[in-house]
Amino acid sequence: MLRTITLGSAVSIQGLYVRALPDGRIVVKVDDTSYTGAPVTKAA
Repeated sequence: MLRTITLGSAVSIQGLYVRALPDGRIVVKVDDTSYTGAPVTKAA
């Protein structure tokens, strides 16, 4: 499943969902690199 995360205030990354962390952040994978950030919530 594709998920989008934010790193800081300006960078967004979309990748394959890997796992959720206890602090609310999630990990996504792009190619061979994993990124951790805050998940982007869906608009209503």
